[in-house]
Amino acid sequence: EPFGALDALTREQMNLELLRIWSKRRKTVLFITHSIPEAVFLSDRVIVFSDRPGRVLADIGSDFERPRSLKTMESPEFARTVGRIREYMEAEGGID
Repeated sequence: EPFGALDALTREQMNLELLRIWSKRRKTVLFITHSIPEAVFLSDRVIVFSDRPGRVLADIGSDFERPRSLKTMESPEFARTVGRIREYMEAEGGID
């Protein structure tokens, strides 16, 4: 979780910077986070894992237009995607 220790505003700035760098380099990035909104915002796909022993619960596309801005997180589709992932986590007992 590379941005886990950052305050919320700095974390948002780093997310935008990562997207900017990706748009120039177009390299594959494997980003691990416990923040569902962050995963959806940064990714083209979110792989949801179970608790121990880790196994794949879902592979969910995150096909929001690029370039992305923080406004992306305000869309109904963004909220639905975050909600779908939360449902998998709740079903596994990862979110009470």
